Amino acid sequence: MESEPRATEHTVSYAPKSSQVSFNRSGPPRSHYGLFGQGVEGRNRVVILCLGFLDVILLIIAVVFRTGFTQHSNANPQPAAPHLIAELDLLLGNHSDAMVAMQEAVNALNKATRSHEKLKGKINEQKTMNEVYQSQLESLRRERKILQFNMSSFEGTCGKCNKGWTYFNSSCYYFSFTNSSSTHTWKDSRNDCINRGADLIVIDYPNEQSYVNHISQFLNNRFYLWEKAQWIGVTEGKTEGTWVWINNATESEERYWKSGEPNSFEKNCVATIYSPAQPWETRFVTSCDLNYQWICEMAPK
Repeated sequence: MESEPRATEHTVSYAPKSSQVSFNRSGPPRSHYGLFGQGVEGRNRVVILCLGFLDVILLIIAVVFRTGFTQHSNANPQPAAPHLIAELDLLLGNHSDAMVAMQEAVNALNKATRSHEKLKGKINEQKTMNEVYQSQLESLRRERKILQFNMSSFEGTCGKCNKGWTYFNSSCYYFSFTNSSSTHTWKDSRNDCINRGADLIVIDYPNEQSYVNHISQFLNNRFYLWEKAQWIGVTEGKTEGTWVWINNATESEERYWKSGEPNSFEKNCVATIYSPAQPWETRFVTSCDLNYQWICEMAPK
């Protein structure tokens, strides 16, 4: 007995050919709207184009349908044919009105978009102006601090120190940056102090170091980095590596030197500079011929 012939097995593959499928391995799928422009106006043009294309298709279908229906009505007259044709004309008219309304809405949207862009530009201009005003305000605040400092100095030193000097813990101090932006070498700075009946400052106790740092903070807001330093009355002595104040006292306090100081290679004079990160480490060795601000000190009257 012959066996029944087996049905031939057909395997249907739903996998597309590799040449027909492509993947964007470098990132997210790319947008195909770039052909019509970017932004809101570009998308509006796409909508108008699609609606216009749809309108053409509907119009063609309507014309074909109406022609065929008219021919069919002529061949087989029906009492409802005029009514259907009128309904079709009404629908076409309504569709045209809808397209006109859509075009007006798109135009209004484009106009609103342009107004938004102009408003955005004005906002950016206002933001820039606000930043300028903020910078000017900060400058005025710094100037106010200087004026308040000078006023308190004048009030506190009345009858004790000369005008333009400050009084602190039984001494009068002159910070050159509060009265002038000029700078001098170490020698010229000391001569200026001597001409004022004083000498370069000698910092010999912690409260005085703290006071000098507090006043020197004003320099951070007025000058560039290399203009913030101030000469003080200490230089290298006859023995290399020994630092002596102008009153012949030897400097032995190490905590006030900046990191890596004192570095006396071809440098003999000492200046101080305020650092917010390390307010106590302020002194460094530098060339005596450089020009810095300076601090004078004298006994009160």
